[in-house]
Amino acid sequence: MNRALTDSPLLFDMPLKPDFSSELRLLRRGVRPIAGIDEAGRGPLAGPVVAAAVILDAERLPEGLDDSKRLSAATREMLFDMILSQALAVSVASLCAPSIDRSDIRKAALEAMRRAAAGLTLAPSHALIDGCDVPWRLCCEGSALVKGDQRSISIAAASIVAKVTRDRMMQRAGTHHPDYGLEAHAGYATERHRSAIEVHGPLRGLHRFTFSPIKGRFPAE
Repeated sequence: MNRALTDSPLLFDMPLKPDFSSELRLLRRGVRPIAGIDEAGRGPLAGPVVAAAVILDAERLPEGLDDSKRLSAATREMLFDMILSQALAVSVASLCAPSIDRSDIRKAALEAMRRAAAGLTLAPSHALIDGCDVPWRLCCEGSALVKGDQRSISIAAASIVAKVTRDRMMQRAGTHHPDYGLEAHAGYATERHRSAIEVHGPLRGLHRFTFSPIKGRFPAE
């Protein structure tokens, strides 16, 4: 039986760390600038989904870039500052919990990605996007890369910017709503967070009422 071809890398073909090869293939064809796009916050019960778009300077690539999930918080913070100081352009966009509830998390994440790309001060000619989908109405041509944050350093840079930005947003929310411990778990479904929801109920405007275990148990209005 024939197997379908895919552009998804096999496990043993994955680089140990993301590199600049995807960008170089485009640059050699004269395609520039190239943006990397990624998001943070698909899975939590609370808070926004945040997307970032980053255009790196090919002559000044930050060292140590990797998928944000494989980095410590301190390393992410350090690289966040490095990216902002060395990149040619950086843009961040987010969609709040009520917007996620009005559509769904996949659509909301793609819309945040689209907005992040549109917000770049340097218009990209092509975007490398983490995942399986290219956002609808993207401002430029785009390529979806499965596990892109582990393959492309432009996407890895975007993953770091999105993650650090969202974590800071949730830390701020935690100072206003101390009963939920948002600064510690960033809205994910930890035991502490679920227990707080049971005791205090979900927060309108911050919690995602279409996500289990909140869905169907608490009125959204």
